[in-house]
Amino acid sequence: MDAAWLPQASFDWLCAEFERLRGGGAALVQRDGARWLRLDQYVGVMECPDGTTLEVLPKHVTADGDHASARRLLRRMLCTVLDIPPREGSLAEVALFDLPLNEWVMARFLAALDELVKRGLRFDYTRVREEQVFLRGRLDTTRQLRQPPTRAHLFHLEHDVFSEDRPENRLLRSALDCVCARTRNPGSWRLAHELSTRMAGVPRSTHVATDLRAWGTDRLMAHYRSVRPLCELILSGQSPLALRGDWRSPSMMFPMERLFERYVGVCLARQFAPAWQVGGAASEHLCSHQGKGWFNLIPDFLLRRGEELRVLDTKWKVLDGLASDSREKYGLKQADFYQMFAYGQRYLEGAGEMALVYPLHAGFDQALPVFAFDARLRLWVLPFDLEQGKLVVPEGW
Repeated sequence: MDAAWLPQASFDWLCAEFERLRGGGAALVQRDGARWLRLDQYVGVMECPDGTTLEVLPKHVTADGDHASARRLLRRMLCTVLDIPPREGSLAEVALFDLPLNEWVMARFLAALDELVKRGLRFDYTRVREEQVFLRGRLDTTRQLRQPPTRAHLFHLEHDVFSEDRPENRLLRSALDCVCARTRNPGSWRLAHELSTRMAGVPRSTHVATDLRAWGTDRLMAHYRSVRPLCELILSGQSPLALRGDWRSPSMMFPMERLFERYVGVCLARQFAPAWQVGGAASEHLCSHQGKGWFNLIPDFLLRRGEELRVLDTKWKVLDGLASDSREKYGLKQADFYQMFAYGQRYLEGAGEMALVYPLHAGFDQALPVFAFDARLRLWVLPFDLEQGKLVVPEGW
């Protein structure tokens, strides 16, 4: 899992993407000489113009080659963060374990869309303006009075048509067309073309962003809720890194640090409810200058229970729980401790409990001994169990 060989064309394309994206601040890869590219903190799937597909999986275990566990973890995190209903127990889902992430997303989308079509697409009235030789609906008198004498035999009409031309259906049709063109799985290809025939009367979306904003959220659209995040993923509406340029790469790349942060947030809300409220940060600043706050201090999570407040921050990094000497320092960074100290002064007024959250693994399966800034302000380094979705909390915290 640490290295992979690429064709020369794919390597050159990735080098060009590295140079282009580096200027925008999205460091997808780091070039190491003329023969190596080091991947940055991104996971997902990326397709090169020559057809080469790269699947980048999170390495949260010490054993190499555990592709199934890494795929399962990434899928669980995406389902949790995007609120995709789990279907891990079905036989069809078990058969999809060995598929790359993009094929898995497309298969889940097709299954959700197939169930939606069986229940029935939502129809709505659409206003139609047309010119006919007969009267139908309402006559548009303003346009009719402006009709030239040579076209006086035609009527300007307005009427409503009850059809499936809705923003949600247009987006689903566009996503389905993408799946038909991209999938390489025989079962997905067959189901995609069957659904395309059944949705032949639905037009494609011409303005994806506008239709996404117009997606209905009332109770009549409740059965569309499960398919929306998958549709947005396929249309690259929520992909944090969508590659643009001459080649429209069907990529799904996610910054692992952000994905880990959101996954921890959802799991913490489940684990500590209802005693604790897990929320975002308030508006605190490191200092003030001329009456204005400078340098925002925004921790990942604030845990509240009445008047009690605790600050948590997540870091996607593998720690070594046995490297306790002053030289290794478990792999911790001094800058993170400076950051937590500033949080403690502004949010806790120098007295309270804070925590840095790292992923749990075989070498870091329990909390480290507490770090004391002083007698009143303490910092814990806690492991988060990615498989169980729970924070490992020591007795003294």
